[in-house]
Amino acid sequence: MKYADGTDIRPGDVIQIDVDYRGRVIASMDTGEYLPGEDRWAYLGAGIMVDTDFGGLVHYTSETAGDFVLIRR
Repeated sequence: MKYADGTDIRPGDVIQIDVDYRGRVIASMDTGEYLPGEDRWAYLGAGIMVDTDFGGLVHYTSETAGDFVLIRR
């Protein structure tokens, strides 16, 4: 998955979700990149796993993702 500017979303990124929420990307199944110990999410096959401030772990795919904004990498 990518940000609106075409940059890849990467594990470790802190992102803004919609307007009110934030989260930390812990896994990118699209690129096969994971934070240490988070490769257990590989079975999902696509998308990203985000540890959100509103509901814990959320799996986003290109079909379910809104616009994410990179806060810091």
